[in-house]
Amino acid sequence: MCGIVGYIGKRQASPILLDGLRRLEYRGYDSAGMALQNGGSLDVLRRAGRIENLRQLVAEKSPTSLAGISHTRWATHGAPTDENAHPHCDQSGKLALVHNGVIENYQSLKDFLKNDGHTFASETDTEVLAHLIGYYYDKGNGDAPVKKLVSAVQQALGKVKGTYGIAVIHTDCPEYMVGARLGSPLVVGLGQEEHFLASDVSAIIAHTKEVIYLNDYDVVTITRDSFDVQSLEGGAAKVKVSTVDFTEDEAEKGDFPHFMLKEIYEQPQSLRNAIRGRLSRDEATAVLGGLQMNPQELRQIDRIILSACGTACHAGMVGEYLIETLARIPTEVEIASEFRYRNVPTTKDTLQFVISQSGETIDTLAALREAKRKGIKCLGIVNNVASTIARESDGGIYIHAGPEIGVAATKSFTSQVAVLTLLSLLLGRIHHLSSTDGLEMIDELEAIPDKITEILKQASHIKEIAEKYAHVEGMLFMGRLINYPVALEGALKMKEISYIYASGHPSAELKHGVIALVKPELPSVFIAPHDAVFEKNISNIQEVKARKGPVIAVATEGHPNIEKVADDVIYIPRCPSILSPLLTAIPLQLLSYYVALARGCDVDKPRNLAKSVTVE
Repeated sequence: MCGIVGYIGKRQASPILLDGLRRLEYRGYDSAGMALQNGGSLDVLRRAGRIENLRQLVAEKSPTSLAGISHTRWATHGAPTDENAHPHCDQSGKLALVHNGVIENYQSLKDFLKNDGHTFASETDTEVLAHLIGYYYDKGNGDAPVKKLVSAVQQALGKVKGTYGIAVIHTDCPEYMVGARLGSPLVVGLGQEEHFLASDVSAIIAHTKEVIYLNDYDVVTITRDSFDVQSLEGGAAKVKVSTVDFTEDEAEKGDFPHFMLKEIYEQPQSLRNAIRGRLSRDEATAVLGGLQMNPQELRQIDRIILSACGTACHAGMVGEYLIETLARIPTEVEIASEFRYRNVPTTKDTLQFVISQSGETIDTLAALREAKRKGIKCLGIVNNVASTIARESDGGIYIHAGPEIGVAATKSFTSQVAVLTLLSLLLGRIHHLSSTDGLEMIDELEAIPDKITEILKQASHIKEIAEKYAHVEGMLFMGRLINYPVALEGALKMKEISYIYASGHPSAELKHGVIALVKPELPSVFIAPHDAVFEKNISNIQEVKARKGPVIAVATEGHPNIEKVADDVIYIPRCPSILSPLLTAIPLQLLSYYVALARGCDVDKPRNLAKSVTVE
């Protein structure tokens, strides 16, 4: 969840590190810091709070250095304070380390080091790792300093239980930097007479597009002119130089006040990108070569499991409806953090998909590995082409949403749903779905981006509704069938960025207990498009109104009667009910955004949250 940036080269390091941290602040913003090589010593600068606090400190100190490491933190061990901010030094003060992840056995390691005379200045597990590497470095005999440092990193990480992405510098090796990863992403950026380390390519996209995505158990040593990647046990590791497929501008806000709003407005294009080149009118089906399965293999699948967390899990729930409706294949959604600890019954013809925007979500990655351990064919649905899930899965589908910086997922949700729609169409066509039905689905799916554009034109109307209810302390979100997951997603968005307590429910469950919460101060948001259960939703709305509960409805245009029962209505264009989540999600994203704005919340940096969940 934290962010790492390292630089070694011919330019001043601190401006590059600060710019990289700014681009990674969505990954953690409790505190920030940097350590810079300064001849035979280290300049360590750390501040609690946002990166701007660190920037002010750097301006005061005006450090000069051609090499350094930096970090923006999402706290796991220890409160957000100057003392707990990274980087952390070893006992000698000559080694500095930044770390993403969690060291699970840090306490036993800390006790061992205390017995050896080490003292600690923070509450973090990271400082323990810095001391442990320093311990092995000081125990090294006769080797050159660089060889000693790499060996110390390898020995220390061999004792660690948990996850890590680290960058290490040492005053004895002023022209070298060492990095390593296990379960937490780390990428090497290749430049001209300069190299970079980062936890996300967006931190270094302004300087290079040539990168190496490290694998688990890789240990890399970089200088301004070279790099060397070894395995944790020793010996050369396989590496591949990749080219980043997005631009610096795509990772910036442009004219929008927040990344979240920018990404909401990017959805017409991100949906087009998700389906481009993947629809065949001749065959009335979808073309998904990344599955690496032929029609005969796909036809043998008798059960599908969709594993994901958070927003991706809600997309998976929509996918369950889609697959079962169009392909009639039994499908179930497993929360990835639960799947990894459950003993889920499977057969040889079970197919599992893991869904993750970043492709690095630790629980989802663990679900993938657990599935493969049990012999289940496992495919990925990810946004990050070079992610760990993309590399470790047996195949999959990229959603091509482009970089998503806002912590609250928006365009990745609709792109995941679009890709699951394509998958459902493909599976449906190889089973029972007619070519006529397939062509109709293609027509309707291609029309969705323009319909989203029409919804976005209602932003000022949605903002007025949001301001009307911004003072409330809770909201209920209701939906039925394929829009029940959208209710869950709408509630999640509201919780994440406005801090209003919100819960999502199937509309019909209202009378099974939820209705006890209804009161004038608690609005209910009903997702009620014109579908097979529209009249049922109207009845549920009337139940809320009878108890003086305010109602906001998301409804299909051309059905103004809903205005007679709802206090406020947001209309979506007509579309088949099975595709409606691609439209109904948009008003809920805007509603949560404008509620958060009216409440004075930091939309792109919601408290206690970070973008990529890489710790359990």
